[in-house]
Amino acid sequence: MPLEILLVLVVGGIGGIALLLHLSGRSQQVALTPDSAREQWERHFPDDDIIDVTISHDGHAALVRTGTGNGLLWSFGADTVARHLLDYDLLDHPEGFEILFHEFSAPRALIHLDEFERRHWRDLMEPA
Repeated sequence: MPLEILLVLVVGGIGGIALLLHLSGRSQQVALTPDSAREQWERHFPDDDIIDVTISHDGHAALVRTGTGNGLLWSFGADTVARHLLDYDLLDHPEGFEILFHEFSAPRALIHLDEFERRHWRDLMEPA
């Protein structure tokens, strides 16, 4: 089989799979509720005792208070990412907050918040 035909088949197959996943709704960001945020946090950190969960208005981020400190859970496509808020920089962004983690595996997160949420989340994220 000529290389050009093989290349077209491979690229077409990958594109077709991506299109099918998108049309079936598998590419949408996960929407968090207080219960699903708790479940997702426990999946990432099973030893943490969750005290409180605050969900953003768009449902794509959650601030989780645990016995060991605060943490952030956010949507990453159809999955979630969770990090403890231990070593980070909090920057204002026109759409909310940009959080720069000082770690290689999750360098930054953009959390979409309205003006009311910004003040509330800033208060909750400050160390006690």
